[in-house]
Amino acid sequence: MRARQLGITLGLGTPGPFNAITDVPGVRVGHSTLNERRNGKQVLTGVTVVEPREAAARYQPCFAGCHVLNGNGDATGLEWIREAGLLTTPIATTNTHSVGVVRDALIAHERKVLGDRSTYWCMPVVMETYDGVLNDIWGQHVSAEQVEQALLAVESGPVREGAVGGGAGMICHEFKGGIGTSSRQLAPSQGGWTVGVLVQANHGQRRELRIDGYPVGRHLLDIASPFAAQGTPGMGSIVVIIATNAPLLPHQCQRLAQRASIGIARTGGGTEDSSGDIFLAFATGNRGIPVADYDRQGLPLTTPLAMVNNDHISPLFAAAAEAVEEAIINALLAGTAVCADDGRKVEALSEARLLAALGSAGWPSQEHS
Repeated sequence: MRARQLGITLGLGTPGPFNAITDVPGVRVGHSTLNERRNGKQVLTGVTVVEPREAAARYQPCFAGCHVLNGNGDATGLEWIREAGLLTTPIATTNTHSVGVVRDALIAHERKVLGDRSTYWCMPVVMETYDGVLNDIWGQHVSAEQVEQALLAVESGPVREGAVGGGAGMICHEFKGGIGTSSRQLAPSQGGWTVGVLVQANHGQRRELRIDGYPVGRHLLDIASPFAAQGTPGMGSIVVIIATNAPLLPHQCQRLAQRASIGIARTGGGTEDSSGDIFLAFATGNRGIPVADYDRQGLPLTTPLAMVNNDHISPLFAAAAEAVEEAIINALLAGTAVCADDGRKVEALSEARLLAALGSAGWPSQEHS
């Protein structure tokens, strides 16, 4: 079950039909998951791909912006986004040691799909979090095949959550974590736009976990932590992808990306030195954005654009914060217990345990039914 099925309604915003990043028109998500044993070791990892438009992003680019709350992580392609404000490729998430192979596979895919129409260069966006507790991360088992599988699997509609794709081996607030998603639709008077979020949640200390503002983590400390004997609670990272169909310019996308920090903070994260907290936001509201193509000439001197006036941008910020908060909780609720090769068990946060902890923390569930 997801947060809203349990009566946990966060904020005042209204989710889209799927309550997922795919509520933004044109956005599609695909996963490829490895869950097997190789050479006697557990392989639990994969790739998740987010396509920003229904057409090739190279020829239908989006304005985009990024933000780093804590830089103990890595992502490819962000420097060009900071410089040019353009997203021209799909976005992929995976584990820390597979960033390179995923990046290379996305480049090869673009060349294969676009053929002679491909441009002079390609710098895909690949984001990572560390799954080395539950996955043989040094084995570098993700290959170009997994990237192709994720690309072939992209679709709109409901998005699978939890231990799938890039989130397969992730741990969140010392429970099984992974992929989570949520969305918010603004009222017509606020523009009627949609903000959708996808997180790969692999961060946070259990004692800091908050749901709807209530300190539930303090009431879940009796559950064994996978870091009790080894490692540091809270080690890991979270990456966030925010999509909207609002007509935002690059600097506004950067401002939207910053609001992921609020959703993470509301759930009790964002304060760990060992966490790589990296966020990307893109906006599909402008079309016909030209991209320099080294194979042709004749780009227009200017391009007419639309933008949300700053006096009306705050509802988008609030929507992003709420959606990130809910996406993290959805990632937790989608988890299933997993044992590591060294015997450590990563427990799932069951619906019953969460509701009991909320009750112990004073959550007035009757107001949320």
